[in-house]
Amino acid sequence: MKMEKYIVITSISYPTEAVRLFSELSDYQLVVVGDKKTPADWTCPNTVFLAADSKETAGYALASRLPYNHYCRKMLGYLYAISQGAEFIVDTDDDNLPMENWTFPEFEGSFLQTPEGEGFINVYNYFTEQNIWPRGLPLSLINIRNRFDDLAVKPAKTGVWQGLADEDPDVDAVYRLVFDKPCNFDSKPPIVLGKGTVCPFNTQNTIIRKELFPLMYLPSYVTFRFTDILRGLVAQPIMWLYGYSLGFTEATVIQKRNPHDYFKDFVSEIPMYQQVEKVVAAVDGVIGERRSISDNLFEAYRALLAIGIVEERELETLEAWLKDVNK
Repeated sequence: MKMEKYIVITSISYPTEAVRLFSELSDYQLVVVGDKKTPADWTCPNTVFLAADSKETAGYALASRLPYNHYCRKMLGYLYAISQGAEFIVDTDDDNLPMENWTFPEFEGSFLQTPEGEGFINVYNYFTEQNIWPRGLPLSLINIRNRFDDLAVKPAKTGVWQGLADEDPDVDAVYRLVFDKPCNFDSKPPIVLGKGTVCPFNTQNTIIRKELFPLMYLPSYVTFRFTDILRGLVAQPIMWLYGYSLGFTEATVIQKRNPHDYFKDFVSEIPMYQQVEKVVAAVDGVIGERRSISDNLFEAYRALLAIGIVEERELETLEAWLKDVNK
């Protein structure tokens, strides 16, 4: 039977509780991507394991371009899923435990939607009264509380759904160094962002539809704490061109976060703090609806190169990704 939904995780540890729980979901095929640090005897039932030297990925143009010991190697799992006919790919991590309500809304339907053209907003404000913000929100906005009094139910063609995480959600190092409080989000209906309204999204509990698979490219030569945030900020203006929206759902995983050095996280996030507000404007200024999604993605990164957010070898790696993803 052809599997349409794939879950992709990268891990350097033996199977965690989260990995085992995801492997038991019968409607999904779990793919775990290993790295140099991953145990050589890694195994888990109902799971495709792609070791660092996996024969399944050796034929990809991307494989020889990616650095080892880097989160970006997760892209080899995406390519494997695509080669197997995936219609949807779920991004998550080995420290996110799925709850009983773990699922995602339909991609097309009527949902609560924000107004258009609001710029950056803090979606966490919709799901909690707690003073908390997602990683990648401009620091200039972290003390501004967005109100969600003007939502309207409208038809939407959602391209990406981001599910939230309870207990230790995806926040930046500033939050953890200053507050470091757990958060359990309120149970609320899904919310979709209008065109021109932006919120960072990550790779921790996220599903993407087939039409947007090229946008899953993870920048490989930016810092670890910036890579998935940059991916999401590049993706949103391109999604708008083709009528796709970004949606957020209530928490459906519990994050039991792997150990982190918060100050090292802060150092890794410095380029993110400095550059997030430039990304959306740079991308929006060069893309056009007459181009394909892949061509727009490449133009977006050319624009980021021009303003110093990425380096030349990022474009070379992106070319390899686009070659593989469009086979």
